[in-house]
Amino acid sequence: MNGLPLAPIDRLMRRSGAERVSEDASEAMAKLITEFVDDLSSQATKLAKHAGRKTLTAEDVMLAAKEF
Repeated sequence: MNGLPLAPIDRLMRRSGAERVSEDASEAMAKLITEFVDDLSSQATKLAKHAGRKTLTAEDVMLAAKEF
């Protein structure tokens, strides 16, 4: 497990139309979410550093997301 709580992930998957969600599916989604957020955060951090800042801003995150 990666540390993300599975219940909110389960709710999101159900809200998207799934009637039932296995624990394995929630764990797989949690793993993918963690990997995506790690990659996105890394790219956003590079943008902040390029701008000469230590603080990550929403703009950094949004710009990094456009690159995905």
